Amino acid sequence: MPATDAPRPVVLDRREGPFGEVVLRERGDDFEIIANGCFLMDTSDGRSERLLVDAALAALPADRPAPSVLIGGLGVGFSLVRAAAEPRWGRIVVVEREQAVVDWHRDGPLGRISGAALTDPRTEILRTDLIAHLRMTTERYDALCLDIDNGPGWTVTEGNGNLYSPAGLAACRARLNPGGVLAVWSAQPSAEFGPALRNAGFHAVTTEEVAVARGVPDVVHLALRDG
Repeated sequence: MPATDAPRPVVLDRREGPFGEVVLRERGDDFEIIANGCFLMDTSDGRSERLLVDAALAALPADRPAPSVLIGGLGVGFSLVRAAAEPRWGRIVVVEREQAVVDWHRDGPLGRISGAALTDPRTEILRTDLIAHLRMTTERYDALCLDIDNGPGWTVTEGNGNLYSPAGLAACRARLNPGGVLAVWSAQPSAEFGPALRNAGFHAVTTEEVAVARGVPDVVHLALRDG
């Protein structure tokens, strides 16, 4: 969360979309994304967003050729930029449901973060809802890196809770190639999410933590589909 003694935020854009209000703010040298009044992320750090991608790649067999990754949520672009910086990824698909967020990257101030990654020939941006995409597509990926909420128990919109339900996790598993990895970012640990992943048929369920300046650490939940 932003520090209380930080500069006052300046609203750069505010839009009402199909899932509610999204706001882009500038606070000093950093940008913030707010959804329905809930702070989502900013550009002050990004270590845990990068870990989301790094940990997923590390969990895959080193000899898997050109693995594909689906990134759920464009956000401020840190996960996409990290994936594009890694030549091992063969295909990078980003699902983002908010047109405003896509615009902020393509034509707005967030382009200074993601510009090169957006033009990488491996990158594809899908402007759609992640849960709908997982249930409707027939494509499979080697890794799913999901960061659309503040965690399984702290969703941005009520419908997002479906992603962490048994049906939602089953959809995630179905979209993974054998031996593929599911990585889910969370702003706080979730004792219930590990058992939920196991009940959905995942194994090797682990969590990796990133310390933050205040409060509990950020967490990346990892789980593998059977090979």
